[in-house]
Amino acid sequence: MDAPTRPHAGPSDLAARSLRQVWHPCTQMKQQAKLPLVALSHGAGPWLVDTDGERYLDAISSWWVNLFGHANPRINAALVDQLGRLEHAMLAGFTHEPVVALAERLSALTGSVLGHAFFASDGASAVEIALKMSFHAWRNQGHSDKREFVCVRNGYHGETLGALAVTDVALFRDAYDPLLRHAHVVASPDARLARDGETPIDVARRAAAELDALLTQREGRVAAVIVEPLVQCAAGMAMHDPEYLRLVRALCDRHDAHLIADEIAVGCGRTGTFFASEQAGVWPDLLTLSKGISGGYLPLSLVLSRDAIYNAFYDDDTARGFLHSHSYTGNPLACRAALATLDIFADDDVLARNAVRAARLTQALAPLADDPRVRHFRHRGMIWAFDAMLPEAPGAAGAFAKRFYTEARARGVLLRPIGATVYLMPPYVLDDGTVDWLAQQTLAAFDTTMTHDMEVPA
Repeated sequence: MDAPTRPHAGPSDLAARSLRQVWHPCTQMKQQAKLPLVALSHGAGPWLVDTDGERYLDAISSWWVNLFGHANPRINAALVDQLGRLEHAMLAGFTHEPVVALAERLSALTGSVLGHAFFASDGASAVEIALKMSFHAWRNQGHSDKREFVCVRNGYHGETLGALAVTDVALFRDAYDPLLRHAHVVASPDARLARDGETPIDVARRAAAELDALLTQREGRVAAVIVEPLVQCAAGMAMHDPEYLRLVRALCDRHDAHLIADEIAVGCGRTGTFFASEQAGVWPDLLTLSKGISGGYLPLSLVLSRDAIYNAFYDDDTARGFLHSHSYTGNPLACRAALATLDIFADDDVLARNAVRAARLTQALAPLADDPRVRHFRHRGMIWAFDAMLPEAPGAAGAFAKRFYTEARARGVLLRPIGATVYLMPPYVLDDGTVDWLAQQTLAAFDTTMTHDMEVPA
């Protein structure tokens, strides 16, 4: 579990310089000034090391992107090789081996049901592409009335305007609501919503029934339904039964709407299968990938589509084409990192090894499942989560999240609760000793946080 040592930069004013010049993401900068930034020097495997030589276990994979550790030698070698060949070229009118090979291999992983990869750089961009593809495909097929979208309550799909329109997280979207084209919001299949006597499958069926009613009411007007398969991550790792995906697929077929699977956070093995949709035995019409696809190295996202959608744009008329572009679409370096990532999956039997690793961490975290201060301990694949029992007071969840983050960091672990929800989403490289240590530190941080007087805003 040891991180390789390296001479550190020594005391530094890097954090202070950052506060002066960098506008940090998802951050109220006035509050950040009260909680010191971690000034990083380097990373090695699952560890991040700061400029003072302190190390932190990256238990959330640097916002869910890092799959095989920092400074992974195999991904590094692939990038070094690619740097000597081609760093970038526009993909309009040109192509190159990394982008073609990556598109081929991802399509093969869907059994060739999905293909025609369209590349971008970040998750929100991929969602924008999928939404535009759906609407435009219907228009090209003579169904211009299909211009409405359906999303799931508490779902998150990104923070550009199109992606925000199908996002139902008030903290992110409320300020920009006047700018957005509103989507229909239907019930979440979150298993935590079970009524007395209900199973997760019952919750899934109840949520699907609400979707069926909406699609019936808006018959002929809905272009697509967008879902996060199996886990709604930003909703506090809300997990649902695969039955929901099966039912949504059937409903989209019955009502002639596209199904968009947002696998940006849940793809690339995170839920136990390479694609989360596999666990339901269905494929969407459009599938978005980002985050882990490049191993956490470089910005890369893409949309995979069914032939029917691709063919709706295939025409002599330029205006019927999908005239969307990004300057760095299909960047060779990012694609080469993704190919190296897929090589590791194939060569190291990663999914099977993750199942063993996950069983050990689940067992090590078992005391939380029986802790009376915990609700809804849950797990799927390489994602764990539990909800802290907190007082019914405004600001309690935020105070808990800040305190837990501070306590975990003091113990050398990077964990960032989502309100009252603590989650773990570590990279796929933890050995047994590190797994056990992570569980111990998580338990200790939770216990200390729950016994500490947290400052709750008045």
